[in-house]
Amino acid sequence: MMRTRTRVLATLLAGATTMALATPARAAGPRFADDPTTLVDTSIGNNGDGTTFPGATTPFGMVQLSPDTQLKKYASYDYAQDTTLGFSHTHLSGVGCQTMGNFRFMPTTGAVTSSDPAQYGAKFSHANETRQPGYYGVKLDNGIEAELTATQRTGQHRYTFPGKTSENVLIEVGESNGYTYAGDVHVVGDDTVEGWLQGGNFCWETQKERYKVFFSAKFDRKFTSFGTWTDNKLTPNQRDAELGSQRTGAWLTFGSDKSQVGASVGLSYTSIDGARLNRGAEQPKSFDKARKAAHDTWRDELNRMRVAGGTTADQRTYYSALYRSLLHPSVGSDVDGSYRGFDDKVHRSRDTYYQMFSLWDTYRSQNQLVALLHPDKAADMTKSILKVYQDGGWVPRWALAGGETNVMSGDPVTPWVVDNYRRGILDDKTARQLFDALWRNANEVPADQSIFRGRDGNPTYVKNGWIGYQDLPGYTYGDTRQAGSATLEYALADCALSTMASGLGYRDKAATLSARCGNFAKLWDTSVDSHGFTGFPRTRAADGTGVGDPDPAQSTGFHEGTPWQYQWLAQQDTAKLFGLMGGPAQAEKRLDTFFDMPLLLTDPAKAAADSWVHGAYDYHNNFAFNPNNEPDLHAPWMYSWTGAPWKTSAVLRAARTLFTDTPYGMPGNDDLGTISSWLVFGMTGVFEAQPGSGTYLLSTPMFEKVEIRPAGGRKIEIEAPGASAAKLQYTKDVQVGHRTYDRSWISHADLLRAGKIRFTLSDTPTAWGTKTAPPAM
Repeated sequence: MMRTRTRVLATLLAGATTMALATPARAAGPRFADDPTTLVDTSIGNNGDGTTFPGATTPFGMVQLSPDTQLKKYASYDYAQDTTLGFSHTHLSGVGCQTMGNFRFMPTTGAVTSSDPAQYGAKFSHANETRQPGYYGVKLDNGIEAELTATQRTGQHRYTFPGKTSENVLIEVGESNGYTYAGDVHVVGDDTVEGWLQGGNFCWETQKERYKVFFSAKFDRKFTSFGTWTDNKLTPNQRDAELGSQRTGAWLTFGSDKSQVGASVGLSYTSIDGARLNRGAEQPKSFDKARKAAHDTWRDELNRMRVAGGTTADQRTYYSALYRSLLHPSVGSDVDGSYRGFDDKVHRSRDTYYQMFSLWDTYRSQNQLVALLHPDKAADMTKSILKVYQDGGWVPRWALAGGETNVMSGDPVTPWVVDNYRRGILDDKTARQLFDALWRNANEVPADQSIFRGRDGNPTYVKNGWIGYQDLPGYTYGDTRQAGSATLEYALADCALSTMASGLGYRDKAATLSARCGNFAKLWDTSVDSHGFTGFPRTRAADGTGVGDPDPAQSTGFHEGTPWQYQWLAQQDTAKLFGLMGGPAQAEKRLDTFFDMPLLLTDPAKAAADSWVHGAYDYHNNFAFNPNNEPDLHAPWMYSWTGAPWKTSAVLRAARTLFTDTPYGMPGNDDLGTISSWLVFGMTGVFEAQPGSGTYLLSTPMFEKVEIRPAGGRKIEIEAPGASAAKLQYTKDVQVGHRTYDRSWISHADLLRAGKIRFTLSDTPTAWGTKTAPPAM
């Protein structure tokens, strides 16, 4: 039957329209870029949808020194605006709520008459910006040139003034892009300013989390005068000020005898002493040497997963996505190992402590990319989760510095941790301690919910196998308000944790957790019809009755999605899922409807543009694929279980058209590299569709060569002669090493020792990878 269907589809596709992108690479053969940083544009996604930032940082760095054009908005830099308010030291890439933007510096000339950034902001043109990995520069319309670079824990500033007038640097401490609750500033001597602030209330979920951050800024010139402000009151010669109702900061005035002013700014989440320590330890010999070091670090980082072939636009899109994938989690510990724990106390760690864990997003793609390229860093990141548990008492869901935001739903930390365990990067003691933390999280609820909400749906979930829906406001009822989607997330997490329990020899606990793998089926409502299909997941009350509108294109109880989109979040047991749908053939028909496969196979770009969900926040009331958001990112790979992995390749090439190398080149929030990592995997031909499994699914690469260099590991070469993102292509056969490989999946361990993987491509669908389905979790 498979051969017959393939022959028919091959005939139908003989005249398929191809996608036109940019000019092909030269015919001399694909070569790796000499310097992939030249192919990165940090402005991609700098709009209201992508919410990325263009400024200077290092891989996983504590500091993200970047311009701000607006405050109290999702992204503090909006490409559509033309006024810079200053350059702040902390940013998160691609988040959907206002946050960070701490310690904003702004160079000005003339008398200092206002503390309001709307008054001292300066116009600029994008034509006068220079954006590179590790560097940002802009020539402001007033003649001041600002240049920024970074080390891991410091921001480096260089301002060149037009001359013949007083030169100032304004430092805003109290007002950030997010909420601030306390803070103060201190002018120390004649060349240093220090201070701190307390921020928090990310996404307004529980309004309880808080974080503290500190800075120490030393200038390369002595200032001739200074002052501080609280709110709108400026006081010359005053050295100390505290946050009022809105702002606090300091200004420094330098003589006009020299044109440049430089500053080195150390950050810390422990103390001003820690910020001073970090600044001293990482102090570069010069701004230019710091810029070169940041560039060299990014060049080496991007070469860890380099590509050859495709168009210039393909490579710019790819390398920019790879760059964004490696920004977070961020270093949270000082150079001496000190970090601020979730008990608001300072601790010391032998391993690097990381923070900023957007787990609901990153567990689906970005975690796997970091673990592949940097198993050493992934191990430290996982140990950091253990430290959150040891210091705070519970594992986090969305951790912002030293605070738990409780944002999003489900149990994302569990598959995130299990994935790293399955990759063998955790020592036995750490693994067992983490299992105990995750087991507790999977079965209990925090008694004192002043910081952590935990899995608040556990009382009904553990008893019934589903979370009973309650539309109640307040701290306690997060997952119960999202009971449909949270039940699916819990089931995936429990199934992943069962594999960890088994690996650690906990047979009884493994059996308990394994029995929950199929809990998604307890939401299945066979009375619901939509678009010619019967049966969809539906939110239930504690007594089992259905809740809300039964239409699966509506969203009651499903977080940022609909039952149509969430029905695929049962990838841990596709046999059971497809059985509910009427078998693999019926499941494939659903997928075809979901992606609009008939149109996609004739005009991929049109299907992506017209049939799929668009708008970064257009979550609800849709039945189609949403490439802008996380819940169904794995759905293109579900074809591997229906016996049609060639369709995955078709869907991914259609998705590629939604990403461009422009500031508006991202279809949705990047969410700390999640969407970017998804694109990186999709373009290179490997992706883990079952978080927590350690198993990659294979699809047709979009580059002729991919070279992966895991830290401390063996080089992996992927070759796909003739590969192009600009047309529909399919896998004809695969060789791993010197042997034919007819499976559509490969384990993490086998990928690491593969050496070379060679794809032979076809312009028409094939039966490759259809003999056996990928394993269940």
